Amino acid sequence: MEKAQDKAAMPSAENKKGGLLDIVLDNLKTVFWAVLIALIIRSFWLEPFRIPSGSMYPTLRVGDYLFVTKYTYGYSRYSFPFGLPLFKDRIFYKEPQRGDIVVFKFPQNTHTDFIKRIIGLPGDKVQVKNGRLYINGTRVEREENGRYIVDEYVAIPEFYKQYTETLPDGLQHQIIELSDKERIVDNTEVFEVPEGEFFVMGDNRDRSDDSRISVGFVPKENLVGKAKFIFFSHDDKSSMIKPWTWFRAIRWKRIFRGIH
Repeated sequence: MEKAQDKAAMPSAENKKGGLLDIVLDNLKTVFWAVLIALIIRSFWLEPFRIPSGSMYPTLRVGDYLFVTKYTYGYSRYSFPFGLPLFKDRIFYKEPQRGDIVVFKFPQNTHTDFIKRIIGLPGDKVQVKNGRLYINGTRVEREENGRYIVDEYVAIPEFYKQYTETLPDGLQHQIIELSDKERIVDNTEVFEVPEGEFFVMGDNRDRSDDSRISVGFVPKENLVGKAKFIFFSHDDKSSMIKPWTWFRAIRWKRIFRGIH
C-alpha cells in the first residue's frame, strides 16, 4: 500500500513538461509586456540618445547620454520604431522655437539620427559672413568669454574661442569657433527657409555638418524630439578591461543637467 501511494505521489513526466511549459509562457509574457511598455515610452514620451561626435560642443560633449521628449513637437512616422509610415506629416504639431536643440532624421538617410540647434524658422533668411551669423539681414550678437579646450576623444587637444551668442528672440547659448575663416562654413550663400522646414547648426560652428553643408533644410516630419536633459556622461579616461577606472570616468556634474 505504501509503495502504491509513493508511486502515485511522484510527478509524472507529463506534469513536469506542463510545469516547464507554464514557466516558459510566463517568462515570455513578462518579456512581451516589458518590451511593449518600453516601446510605448520610447514612442510617446522619452527616448535615450548618446552623443557620438563633437559638433555640439560646448553644450553637449561626446559621451553624454540624454533624453529626448517625443511629445514636444507632436508625432510623425519617425517618432516610432523603424519609421513605419502610419500617417503623413505630423499630428498634434507644435512648432519648435528658435534655439531649441533637436534630434532629427538626416534628410538624406533617415536611418541616421542628428542633433543640432534650430537657428532658422520657416520664412527666415540665414547667412554666415566672415564667421558671423545673420538672420533676416541682422547680425546676431556674440560676446567672447574665454577659451575652450577639447581634450577628450581626440588625438591632439583642440583650442577654440568661446562666445555667448544671443539669438533674435533673446535666447543666449554658448558656441565655439576655431576662427572666422574656416572653409565654406564661415562664408555661405543666403538660405531662405521653406515653409514646414528648419535651418539647423551645431554649436561647434567650425566642426559641424549642418544646414550649411550636407544636411540642408530639415522637414518638420523628420523631427524626432527635443533634447531635454543629460542622464549620464563619461569621458575617455577609462578602459572596459579595467573596471576600477570606470568610476572616475563619470562626469558627475553633468548628470541630470538640463539642456538649453
